[in-house]
Amino acid sequence: MVERVTLYRAPTTAADADAVADWLDGRVDAEVTVADRLLGELDDLAESFAEARVLSPYDRETGNTMTGILRYEERALESPERAGGVIYDGLAVQEALRRRLAAPLEHLHVPLVDRVVGTWGDHDGRWHKRVAVLGQPAVVSVPGLYEAPAKPEAYYKAKQSSALLSGGPPPREVLEAEVDGDFLVADDPRTTDAICGYVLAAYDYLETGTAFCEEPGCRLHDAHRQPALVEAQLREPAFCERHARLYGDG
Repeated sequence: MVERVTLYRAPTTAADADAVADWLDGRVDAEVTVADRLLGELDDLAESFAEARVLSPYDRETGNTMTGILRYEERALESPERAGGVIYDGLAVQEALRRRLAAPLEHLHVPLVDRVVGTWGDHDGRWHKRVAVLGQPAVVSVPGLYEAPAKPEAYYKAKQSSALLSGGPPPREVLEAEVDGDFLVADDPRTTDAICGYVLAAYDYLETGTAFCEEPGCRLHDAHRQPALVEAQLREPAFCERHARLYGDG
């Protein structure tokens, strides 16, 4: 039984941890609190991130602890706005944080992180970006919200065309006008609303042992495409019948 949830801020992202905590507090039977950014406060975390770096999308082995990489990770922890372009093994990051937090299961820790995390797919021999790695602690990647679920194919074509013409990606409103289908992009104003369901899924996992929900329209569903994510996290009804009985009255 989860008695307490601590949510950690990711101040360089568009996710409002306090608003997520308020939303969660009305739905779970646990004390919900918010703490400042977790990354950077724990000893030797730079080395753990260096060891968790994904080297290639098709290489299971991870880690590069050369001096330059360690210095990069140290700088990224001190100034997170300087980080980017790297995928980390989400399970390795989770394990590094678990060792340092040493928290009981009754106290769920949910760091919102500004890093992209992934998990290895044995079925296809490649890394897959993830929004959340459930467990203790539950690692929720804010940039993963934009990068993990696939966008409509037309999005990538429009982005590539714009880059060829102007040297940079087009504004979100231009992409939305050109591409059929709804999706989230970096710093999307809907980020906070969309991240709520993943935080609740982390709580539900420790409570029930079930990872995510199979019903596509439920907020506990782990969508693999952006239109499905928007449908699950930002459209009504919020929950499937089973999860509405548990979490729908808040």
